Amino acid sequence: MPPDYKIADLAPDAPQLTPYDEQHAATYMRLLDAEADNADWREVARLVLGVDASLDPERARRTFESHLARAKWAAHHGFRHLLQRGWPRTKE
Repeated sequence: MPPDYKIADLAPDAPQLTPYDEQHAATYMRLLDAEADNADWREVARLVLGVDASLDPERARRTFESHLARAKWAAHHGFRHLLQRGWPRTKE
């Protein structure tokens, strides 16, 4: 993930994809993969979201749950919009 794509404490909850969602599509996929593998949420928060649950457990849990919920929404509803208009171009 490019370094300018910082993880927010809370993922968006808009009824459509946002620029944040588009920037973090790979993060969402990693979260869904981790859930499918029954990975420990604390490890996922640290490795995928960059939030250490041992240092700030409430923030880590809130960030993890928010982004996982958004990933599930995007997988079921949001990405069809992305496919219809095309994947965003990344900065090079």
